[in-house]
Amino acid sequence: MRFRSTTLVGAGLMAVLIASVTMTAQSKPAAVPDLSGTWTNGTATAFERPAALGDKAFYTEAELAEQARTADERRAAARGTRRPGDVGNDNEAFVDTGYKPVSTRQTSLIVDPPDGRIPILPSAEKTRDFNVNNLDSYERLSPWDRCITRGPTALFPAAYNNAYQIIQTRDYVVILAEMIHEARIIPLDGRPHPSQNVKQWSGDSRGRWDGATLVVDTTNFHDRGWMTTHAGSGRLRGVPFTEAMHIVERFTRVDANTLSYQMTVEDPNVYARPWTFSMPFVRDDGYRIYEYACAEGNQAIALMLRGARRLEDEAAHTSTKP
Repeated sequence: MRFRSTTLVGAGLMAVLIASVTMTAQSKPAAVPDLSGTWTNGTATAFERPAALGDKAFYTEAELAEQARTADERRAAARGTRRPGDVGNDNEAFVDTGYKPVSTRQTSLIVDPPDGRIPILPSAEKTRDFNVNNLDSYERLSPWDRCITRGPTALFPAAYNNAYQIIQTRDYVVILAEMIHEARIIPLDGRPHPSQNVKQWSGDSRGRWDGATLVVDTTNFHDRGWMTTHAGSGRLRGVPFTEAMHIVERFTRVDANTLSYQMTVEDPNVYARPWTFSMPFVRDDGYRIYEYACAEGNQAIALMLRGARRLEDEAAHTSTKP
């Protein structure tokens, strides 16, 4: 498992981040909202819409209450199936509890296409199946398992550590994700993206204000990553992305404690059409973001590869028996 330290994110790290974004920025203009603060987005809402719901985009209030009740029951039932010595699950100390469906009553976090399902091309599904089942080399394991990144979907919710600290100045916005404590530094000063020869795991982001909405445009991806890396994203886990991918995110301050987040993804090599993820983030300045020391003490890669070799040896031994 990955190691989560109990050490708080150091003041030195935050000082470096703040200094790096305030070298040319002194204050925020009054015309735009302040997104600064700590935000969380853990939820029990389905990532993709259950097929049985068709184009039903929202639950009624009564249906939402029923969804919350059944989510609690599923979690309790899952805990009851774990026995001492079982492997494959996180310790309860590391897993958040009490997640509820989103307040918007969405039936899924995918809001477009209308059926709430991501239009993954068959060729990309084939690559995904290879990615999530291949244990030939550490290079084939997910960037999250390898403690590299959760990008480009670091703002998608998972089972734990769903907190993000936003620092906003006149010319920059910094988004510090709790998971792997990655920091995105997003310029707002109108500079263009770098040359297309510059490729990155999480792409290159540039922001601008569209009224009260912060719009972030991200390009310059390489083709070596996974779109998402955790099971909560269902069919999307292990799906590749290519250099053609283009992402547009929108952050809108709805009220003092709600931030509407939307991401639209376009990659014609992977999807039949663009798709959109949307959900509210909740402000929680009392949430304490601890250091996510992913690589420190992380034995997951070696253990997964060792286990795969052991299974291969056992299969080979069985096949040679008379």
